[in-house]
Amino acid sequence: MPVEEIDTLVVGAGQAGIAVSEHLGKNAVPHLLLEKSRVAEAWRSGRWDLLVANGPAWHDRFPNLEFEGVAPDGFPGKERVADYLADYAKMVDAPIRTGVEVRKAERVEGRGLFQVETSDGLIEARNIVAATGAFQHPVIPPILPEDAGVTQLHSFHYRNPEALPEGAVLVVGAGSSGTQIADELRRAGREVYLSVGPHERPPRAYRGRDFVWWLGVLGLWDIEAPGPGTEHVTIAVSGAYGGKTIDFRRLAGEGLTLVGMTQNYRDGVLTFAQDLEESLAKGDASYLAMLDAADAYVARSGIDLPEEPQARAAWPDPDCLTHPIRHLDLAAAGVTSVIWATGFRQDFDWLKADAFDKAGKPRHQRGVSLEPGIYFLGLPWQSRRGSTFIWGVWHDAKHVADHIATQRKYLEYRGPGERAS
Repeated sequence: MPVEEIDTLVVGAGQAGIAVSEHLGKNAVPHLLLEKSRVAEAWRSGRWDLLVANGPAWHDRFPNLEFEGVAPDGFPGKERVADYLADYAKMVDAPIRTGVEVRKAERVEGRGLFQVETSDGLIEARNIVAATGAFQHPVIPPILPEDAGVTQLHSFHYRNPEALPEGAVLVVGAGSSGTQIADELRRAGREVYLSVGPHERPPRAYRGRDFVWWLGVLGLWDIEAPGPGTEHVTIAVSGAYGGKTIDFRRLAGEGLTLVGMTQNYRDGVLTFAQDLEESLAKGDASYLAMLDAADAYVARSGIDLPEEPQARAAWPDPDCLTHPIRHLDLAAAGVTSVIWATGFRQDFDWLKADAFDKAGKPRHQRGVSLEPGIYFLGLPWQSRRGSTFIWGVWHDAKHVADHIATQRKYLEYRGPGERAS
């Protein structure tokens, strides 16, 4: 079979792949995007029905295209985000080939390129951009056995309350996904337990400005590295129902039952850590720290934004906090479903290159691998805090594409003895 040749092969046609395609095109770099499903497939089939973006439409977008039919301060739904990405791909004329899975890529020694095995044949590429994103394989901790008598699924596979069996639901994980799903189930009339661990809890908005605006003016989006031990801190923020600050005490007051981190299971009973009060206290501290930083910015800059003292008002402690549940007999509590909102892991097994550390994590500088010709996009903290967001990956993609273009110029150089007379 003939072998297709391309300068740069981009694996993945989500927000990262589309962003780098735009910049590669501007640099006149021949390239091809391979996507095993549809463009932005994860937004369509890897999200629940009522999911909305966590950031407002004016902010969480590419610089050169606004969301149509969504108010600037609104939060577009998952299908609208997927359509937006597909529209952007058409606008930048991204050369995307869908329905093609990349199975293996490895260097061909002595030829300065990689041979890539795909479900549609072989491709040889000088560069490979792994744009498969941060949310590849759902992770469920090995706590609850399959024969526990309840339906178990990751938040990636949750769709709506009607798709679950009748009965109470335990949601494990209190980040954006877990909290929104738990609230949705409660609003649907389910009895819901939410297992809460350490988290940050920013305000959705304060003094007339959204949380994302405050991160911008305070320079927090551009932080280049997380603090020690904070690489995977859970963030509880939501754009659901028009965008509201997540307050776990409020949610409990509305009928949701909070429990600590899920620890272990034995004989039909789940055990939770005695850390609920501590986790909520640390979340509250992060919330108040953001308000303090915002107030200090207003005082320093003189910008005219209205004071909002009610933002510091605290909800009363619910009974589930003052009398925490340590053990939950699933059958006795009527729990028939457990939803694990417990994150994802990345998988680069297909990429046979010296580009990873002992833990399998990419070794790179702003997406440029230590292995020549290998690039990454969409990694958490790739260059800054905002790297996994639509607008953030666009800036990282420019750096990667510019690096590829610069390397092409070096390779095109001809010394005096090589130039035509």
